[in-house]
Formats: sequence, C-alpha cells, structure tokens
Amino acid sequence: MIDTHTHLYLPEFDADGGGRAAVERAIAAGVTRMVFPNVDRTSVEPMRALAAQFSGTVSMAIGLHPTEVRENWREELDFHMAELRKHVADYVAVGEIGIDLYWDKTFRSEQMQALDEQFALADELCKPVIIHCREGLDETLEVMQGHPGLRAVFHSFGGTADDVERIRRHGDHYLGINGIVTFKNSRLRDVLPAIGIERILTETDAPYLAPVPHRGKRNESAFITETGKAIAGALGIGFDDMDLTTSRNAITFFDLK
Repeated sequence: MIDTHTHLYLPEFDADGGGRAAVERAIAAGVTRMVFPNVDRTSVEPMRALAAQFSGTVSMAIGLHPTEVRENWREELDFHMAELRKHVADYVAVGEIGIDLYWDKTFRSEQMQALDEQFALADELCKPVIIHCREGLDETLEVMQGHPGLRAVFHSFGGTADDVERIRRHGDHYLGINGIVTFKNSRLRDVLPAIGIERILTETDAPYLAPVPHRGKRNESAFITETGKAIAGALGIGFDDMDLTTSRNAITFFDLK
C-alpha cells in the first residue's frame, strides 16, 4: 500500500527508535511508498533528513498549513514558497495547505489569500496540491474557482456524499481516506461508494487518527492496512484490488517514479 500522508519525522516517534524505525516498520508491514508533507517551518529540516535516508521510498510535499496562518503569515508563506522554488525537484506536491476554521476564524481572509497564492504556485510549477479542509469547504471551493486546472486531494476526508458532489463540480479530484473510516460511529463507510475506488488515496496522517484496533494510540504508517481493509469491505472488493487501484491512483496523482 501507499501512505500518501504521514508525518513520521515528528518528535512523537522519538521514544522508540525515531522516524527511521517507524519507516522501517511501515516497509515491513507492506507499505511501498510514503509521502511526507511538512507541518510548519521547524519541521522542514527533520522531514528532509529522514526522507533522504529512504529516497526510493519516501517523497515530500511542502506548504503553509492553514493553522499556521497567524499575524506573521506573510513571512511564513514566503519561507515555504521560497523553499519549494529552491528545491522544486525534491517535492511532489504543495501541501498540506487549505482552510481550517474549526478552532478559530480570526484569520479566515488571510487563510484564503495564502491558499490562493499557493494554488497559483502549484499551477505555475505543475504540482498537485494536498488540501487540509476543516470547517472550511465553502471557502476552499471559492478559492478553487480561480484555478480550474488544479489537481487536488482532499486530505483526511470525512464529509458527506453531498460534499463529494460539491468537490467534483470543481474538478475530478481525489479524496484521502484514513483511520476515520474504521471508527465505530463513522458514516464515512457509507460515503465511499459515492467517491469510488478510482478517486481514493490511502493515508494515515500519522501520528494522528490511528485506526481501530489502535485507536487512541499514536498512529503510524504500518497501521495503514487496517484502513485498507475497511475501504475494501465498504466497497465490496478484495483487498488486493483495493491496494492495486489506490496505489495506481497515488502514483498517477503524485507522479511517483
């Protein structure tokens, strides 16, 4: 399987061998590729250092996370955009970027402006984007209207079939499915047929959102098979078919070599 969204370079993995050990556990569990998006400015160097140790397995993405859009957002945005331009060949996507109004709506307009500028950079560099969208679908889709050629994955999707339809009016985008689909009270399993296996990317968002039976623990890429089983079961297909199709989706979307 391919984990299209994981943060194994974070300090949460330091206690038992660090990120290197976490990557090795994932490989042992059958994960063939991983994509590391950065979290903030401080995470870029740890991410790059770990990715360099697994250059044939790990790819990277970079962008200004919406919860990092604060008073100094312009400085932070300039840093991330400069890093991408300087090392454009090192990154397979712009992300994760987006709109997050769950905790705080103070910087709503600034989040939209930062998103618009990063969409424009993705257009310029012919890169796909990884979208973080929490309580911000209206705003995200509004900004997307100005970028009709954009290729996007809505990371950690947990919305409704109506949300899927709204997203599709703006392009044939992908939806990232993670451990949420395994949660007992999750309605996401019922939404998967509206998405279809051809537009699903598998992910963990490690160290967050660990799937059942690991829920409540630190998540890691090695647990992605539990999410894969839930996806296959919800769509009534075999695990191998699910793996083959979602892996092909990821290779196509990120242009993985």
